[in-house]
Amino acid sequence: MRFRLGKFASTQSGVRGSRWATGRWAAVAGASVAVALALVGVALGGLFAGAGAGAGAAAARPATAAALTAQTHAHAAGLRTSCRYVAHIGDSTSVDLTAAGGDLTDPAQQLPARYADVGVKHLQLDASGGRSIVEEMPGQVNGYDVALNWWNQGYRGCWVFALGTNDTANISAGSSVGMAARIQEMMSVAHGEPVMWVNTVTQLHSGAWSQANEQAWDNALVSALATYPNMRIFDWASVAQPGWFLPDGIHYNPVGCAARAQAIADALAQAFPRYGYSHGQIAR
Repeated sequence: MRFRLGKFASTQSGVRGSRWATGRWAAVAGASVAVALALVGVALGGLFAGAGAGAGAAAARPATAAALTAQTHAHAAGLRTSCRYVAHIGDSTSVDLTAAGGDLTDPAQQLPARYADVGVKHLQLDASGGRSIVEEMPGQVNGYDVALNWWNQGYRGCWVFALGTNDTANISAGSSVGMAARIQEMMSVAHGEPVMWVNTVTQLHSGAWSQANEQAWDNALVSALATYPNMRIFDWASVAQPGWFLPDGIHYNPVGCAARAQAIADALAQAFPRYGYSHGQIAR
Protein backbone atom coordinates (compact mmCIF):
# COMPACT_ATOMS: atom_id res chain seq x y z
CA MET A 1 0.00 0.00 0.00
CA ARG A 2 1.34 3.40 -0.90
CA PHE A 3 0.83 6.64 0.94
CA ARG A 4 0.02 10.01 -0.56
CA LEU A 5 2.72 11.56 -2.68
CA GLY A 6 4.22 14.65 -1.13
CA LYS A 7 4.25 13.03 2.29
CA PHE A 8 6.98 10.87 3.71
CA ALA A 9 6.35 7.48 2.15
CA SER A 10 6.40 4.04 3.68
CA THR A 11 5.63 0.68 2.19
CA GLN A 12 4.05 -0.50 5.44
CA SER A 13 0.27 -0.61 5.63
CA GLY A 14 -1.28 0.69 8.82
CA VAL A 15 -3.20 -1.14 11.52
CA ARG A 16 -6.48 -2.40 10.27
CA GLY A 17 -9.77 -0.97 9.32
CA SER A 18 -11.50 -4.21 10.32
CA ARG A 19 -10.06 -6.58 12.91
CA TRP A 20 -7.95 -9.56 11.91
CA ALA A 21 -10.00 -12.22 13.64
CA THR A 22 -7.93 -14.92 11.99
CA GLY A 23 -4.66 -13.36 13.10
CA ARG A 24 -3.66 -12.81 9.44
CA TRP A 25 -2.10 -9.48 8.44
CA ALA A 26 -4.38 -7.71 6.00
CA ALA A 27 -4.42 -4.55 3.94
CA VAL A 28 -6.40 -1.81 5.57
CA ALA A 29 -9.61 -0.31 4.31
CA GLY A 30 -9.25 2.48 6.86
CA ALA A 31 -12.30 2.57 9.13
CA SER A 32 -12.65 6.00 10.63
CA VAL A 33 -14.84 8.07 12.88
CA ALA A 34 -14.97 11.81 13.34
CA VAL A 35 -17.00 13.19 16.21
CA ALA A 36 -17.55 16.75 17.41
CA LEU A 37 -19.65 16.58 20.56
CA ALA A 38 -20.94 19.66 22.37
CA LEU A 39 -21.54 17.90 25.68
CA VAL A 40 -22.63 21.22 27.12
CA GLY A 41 -23.49 24.12 24.82
CA VAL A 42 -21.06 26.78 25.95
CA ALA A 43 -18.80 29.17 24.06
CA LEU A 44 -15.06 28.62 23.84
CA GLY A 45 -13.34 29.96 26.89
CA GLY A 46 -12.17 28.93 30.34
CA LEU A 47 -10.46 25.96 28.73
CA PHE A 48 -7.69 25.19 31.12
CA ALA A 49 -7.31 26.16 34.72
CA GLY A 50 -3.89 24.94 35.72
CA ALA A 51 -1.65 22.30 34.21
CA GLY A 52 0.07 19.38 35.77
CA ALA A 53 0.29 15.68 35.57
CA GLY A 54 0.57 13.00 38.03
CA ALA A 55 1.44 9.44 38.47
CA GLY A 56 -1.80 9.07 40.36
CA ALA A 57 -3.24 5.85 41.67
CA ALA A 58 -2.78 3.01 39.22
CA ALA A 59 -5.80 2.34 37.04
CA ALA A 60 -7.85 -0.54 38.33
CA ARG A 61 -8.20 -3.65 36.24
CA PRO A 62 -11.65 -5.22 36.62
CA ALA A 63 -12.24 -8.59 35.04
CA THR A 64 -15.66 -7.84 33.58
CA ALA A 65 -17.52 -4.96 32.01
CA ALA A 66 -20.02 -5.03 34.88
CA ALA A 67 -17.25 -4.65 37.42
CA LEU A 68 -15.80 -1.82 35.37
CA THR A 69 -19.11 0.06 35.39
CA ALA A 70 -19.56 -0.43 39.13
CA GLN A 71 -16.05 0.82 39.80
CA THR A 72 -16.63 3.87 37.61
CA HIS A 73 -19.70 4.91 39.59
CA ALA A 74 -17.76 4.42 42.82
CA HIS A 75 -14.95 6.87 42.03
CA ALA A 76 -16.20 9.14 39.22
CA ALA A 77 -17.19 11.92 41.61
CA GLY A 78 -13.60 12.33 42.77
CA LEU A 79 -11.92 12.64 39.35
CA ARG A 80 -12.24 15.94 37.51
CA THR A 81 -10.11 17.60 34.88
CA SER A 82 -9.49 21.26 34.18
CA CYS A 83 -9.74 20.42 30.46
CA ARG A 84 -13.22 21.57 29.49
CA TYR A 85 -12.40 21.31 25.77
CA VAL A 86 -10.60 18.23 24.46
CA ALA A 87 -9.41 17.32 20.98
CA HIS A 88 -8.71 13.59 20.72
CA ILE A 89 -6.85 12.25 17.67
CA GLY A 90 -6.32 8.51 17.37
CA ASP A 91 -6.05 5.37 15.29
CA SER A 92 -8.15 2.19 15.22
CA THR A 93 -7.65 1.65 18.95
CA SER A 94 -9.63 4.86 19.42
CA VAL A 95 -12.24 3.99 16.77
CA ASP A 96 -13.02 0.96 18.92
CA LEU A 97 -13.96 3.19 21.85
CA THR A 98 -16.78 4.91 19.98
CA ALA A 99 -20.22 3.93 18.73
CA ALA A 100 -18.74 3.52 15.23
CA GLY A 101 -16.30 0.91 16.53
CA GLY A 102 -19.08 -1.48 17.46
CA ASP A 103 -17.32 -3.05 20.45
CA LEU A 104 -18.92 -0.94 23.15
CA THR A 105 -22.69 -1.09 22.74
CA ASP A 106 -23.36 0.70 26.02
CA PRO A 107 -23.00 4.45 25.36
CA ALA A 108 -22.00 4.97 28.99
CA GLN A 109 -18.85 2.92 28.39
CA GLN A 110 -17.81 4.75 25.24
CA LEU A 111 -15.04 7.33 25.26
CA PRO A 112 -17.23 10.46 24.88
CA ALA A 113 -19.24 9.51 27.97
CA ARG A 114 -16.09 8.72 29.93
CA TYR A 115 -14.66 12.12 29.09
CA ALA A 116 -17.92 13.74 30.20
CA ASP A 117 -17.68 11.86 33.50
CA VAL A 118 -14.45 13.69 34.38
CA GLY A 119 -15.72 17.12 33.39
CA VAL A 120 -15.04 17.50 29.65
CA LYS A 121 -17.76 19.71 28.20
CA HIS A 122 -16.82 19.75 24.53
CA LEU A 123 -15.09 16.91 22.66
CA GLN A 124 -13.66 16.81 19.15
CA LEU A 125 -12.69 13.26 18.28
CA ASP A 126 -11.18 12.01 15.03
CA ALA A 127 -9.99 8.41 14.83
CA SER A 128 -9.03 6.43 11.75
CA GLY A 129 -7.83 2.86 11.26
CA GLY A 130 -4.18 2.70 10.29
CA ARG A 131 -3.54 6.36 11.09
CA SER A 132 -0.08 7.66 11.80
CA ILE A 133 1.30 11.15 12.28
CA VAL A 134 3.01 11.35 8.89
CA GLU A 135 1.84 8.67 6.45
CA GLU A 136 -1.62 8.57 4.92
CA MET A 137 -3.67 5.81 3.38
CA PRO A 138 -6.06 6.59 0.50
CA GLY A 139 -8.87 8.85 1.66
CA GLN A 140 -7.27 9.40 5.06
CA VAL A 141 -5.95 12.50 6.80
CA ASN A 142 -2.89 11.93 8.95
CA GLY A 143 -2.74 12.92 12.60
CA TYR A 144 -0.70 16.05 12.07
CA ASP A 145 -3.05 17.45 9.42
CA VAL A 146 -6.14 16.75 11.54
CA ALA A 147 -4.61 18.70 14.41
CA LEU A 148 -3.40 21.52 12.16
CA ASN A 149 -6.82 21.89 10.55
CA TRP A 150 -8.51 22.12 13.94
CA TRP A 151 -6.01 24.69 15.17
CA ASN A 152 -6.48 26.79 12.04
CA GLN A 153 -10.24 26.60 12.51
CA GLY A 154 -9.85 28.14 15.97
CA TYR A 155 -9.73 25.18 18.33
CA ARG A 156 -8.04 26.00 21.64
CA GLY A 157 -7.95 23.60 24.53
CA CYS A 158 -6.43 20.34 25.66
CA TRP A 159 -5.19 17.67 23.27
CA VAL A 160 -5.10 13.88 23.59
CA PHE A 161 -2.88 12.11 21.07
CA ALA A 162 -3.49 8.36 20.95
CA LEU A 163 -1.00 7.79 18.14
CA GLY A 164 2.26 5.95 17.65
CA THR A 165 1.32 2.30 17.14
CA ASN A 166 1.43 2.68 13.36
CA ASP A 167 4.21 5.26 13.36
CA THR A 168 6.70 2.85 14.84
CA ALA A 169 5.61 0.22 12.31
CA ASN A 170 6.17 2.66 9.46
CA ILE A 171 9.59 3.54 10.81
CA SER A 172 10.40 -0.17 11.01
CA ALA A 173 9.32 -0.50 7.36
CA GLY A 174 11.82 2.14 6.27
CA SER A 175 10.36 5.62 6.81
CA SER A 176 13.04 8.29 7.04
CA VAL A 177 11.00 10.28 9.57
CA GLY A 178 12.13 9.26 13.02
CA MET A 179 10.27 9.11 16.31
CA ALA A 180 11.47 12.42 17.72
CA ALA A 181 10.50 14.26 14.52
CA ARG A 182 7.01 12.76 14.60
CA ILE A 183 6.49 13.74 18.22
CA GLN A 184 7.78 17.23 17.47
CA GLU A 185 5.29 17.59 14.61
CA MET A 186 2.31 16.89 16.83
CA MET A 187 3.57 18.97 19.73
CA SER A 188 4.16 21.94 17.43
CA VAL A 189 0.46 22.03 16.55
CA ALA A 190 -0.56 22.30 20.20
CA HIS A 191 1.34 25.59 20.56
CA GLY A 192 1.98 25.01 24.26
CA GLU A 193 -1.58 23.96 25.11
CA PRO A 194 -1.93 20.92 27.43
CA VAL A 195 -1.19 17.61 25.69
CA MET A 196 -1.71 14.08 27.01
CA TRP A 197 -0.14 11.37 24.91
CA VAL A 198 -1.40 7.78 25.27
CA ASN A 199 1.56 5.44 24.89
CA THR A 200 1.49 2.15 23.00
CA VAL A 201 1.70 -1.57 23.62
CA THR A 202 1.17 -4.80 21.69
CA GLN A 203 1.44 -8.50 22.43
CA LEU A 204 3.58 -9.26 19.37
CA HIS A 205 7.10 -10.65 19.60
CA SER A 206 8.15 -9.87 16.03
CA GLY A 207 7.21 -7.82 12.98
CA ALA A 208 6.61 -4.13 12.41
CA TRP A 209 4.15 -3.88 15.31
CA SER A 210 6.31 -5.83 17.74
CA GLN A 211 6.30 -4.82 21.37
CA ALA A 212 10.01 -4.08 21.09
CA ASN A 213 9.22 -1.42 18.47
CA GLU A 214 6.34 -0.03 20.51
CA GLN A 215 8.56 0.16 23.60
CA ALA A 216 11.05 2.21 21.60
CA TRP A 217 8.24 4.64 20.77
CA ASP A 218 7.22 4.84 24.43
CA ASN A 219 10.83 5.57 25.38
CA ALA A 220 10.89 8.38 22.81
CA LEU A 221 7.78 9.89 24.40
CA VAL A 222 9.46 9.86 27.81
CA SER A 223 12.53 11.55 26.36
CA ALA A 224 10.31 14.27 24.87
CA LEU A 225 8.99 15.25 28.30
CA ALA A 226 12.15 17.25 28.96
CA THR A 227 11.46 19.39 25.89
CA TYR A 228 7.72 19.97 26.35
CA PRO A 229 6.58 21.12 29.80
CA ASN A 230 2.97 21.07 28.56
CA MET A 231 3.18 17.36 27.73
CA ARG A 232 2.02 14.45 29.88
CA ILE A 233 2.01 10.73 29.14
CA PHE A 234 -0.68 8.23 30.02
CA ASP A 235 1.21 5.00 30.57
CA TRP A 236 -1.40 2.70 29.06
CA ALA A 237 1.31 0.09 28.49
CA SER A 238 1.57 -0.43 32.25
CA VAL A 239 -2.21 -0.82 32.58
CA ALA A 240 -3.21 -3.08 29.66
CA GLN A 241 -3.72 -6.71 30.60
CA PRO A 242 -3.03 -9.69 28.30
CA GLY A 243 -6.66 -10.80 28.60
CA TRP A 244 -7.86 -7.54 27.08
CA PHE A 245 -6.25 -8.14 23.68
CA LEU A 246 -7.78 -9.72 20.58
CA PRO A 247 -5.85 -12.56 18.89
CA ASP A 248 -4.09 -10.05 16.62
CA GLY A 249 -2.19 -8.81 19.67
CA ILE A 250 -2.86 -5.14 18.85
CA HIS A 251 -6.55 -4.39 19.32
CA TYR A 252 -8.81 -4.97 22.31
CA ASN A 253 -11.85 -7.07 23.11
CA PRO A 254 -14.99 -5.42 24.57
CA VAL A 255 -13.73 -5.62 28.15
CA GLY A 256 -10.39 -4.18 27.07
CA CYS A 257 -12.09 -1.39 25.12
CA ALA A 258 -14.27 -0.49 28.11
CA ALA A 259 -11.22 -0.43 30.37
CA ARG A 260 -9.24 1.64 27.86
CA ALA A 261 -11.99 4.26 27.46
CA GLN A 262 -12.33 4.71 31.19
CA ALA A 263 -8.57 4.69 31.76
CA ILE A 264 -7.90 7.40 29.16
CA ALA A 265 -10.49 9.72 30.70
CA ASP A 266 -9.28 9.04 34.22
CA ALA A 267 -5.69 9.66 33.15
CA LEU A 268 -6.68 13.04 31.70
CA ALA A 269 -8.04 14.00 35.12
CA GLN A 270 -4.76 12.89 36.69
CA ALA A 271 -2.61 14.58 34.08
CA PHE A 272 -4.51 17.89 34.14
CA PRO A 273 -6.49 17.92 37.37
CA ARG A 274 -9.21 20.34 38.29
CA TYR A 275 -7.05 22.38 40.63
CA GLY A 276 -3.35 23.03 40.88
CA TYR A 277 -0.38 21.16 39.55
CA SER A 278 0.58 17.58 40.14
CA HIS A 279 4.20 16.58 40.56
CA GLY A 280 4.78 14.04 37.81
CA GLN A 281 4.51 13.94 34.04
CA ILE A 282 3.32 10.34 33.73
CA ALA A 283 -0.19 9.19 34.65
CA ARG A 284 -0.89 5.54 35.36
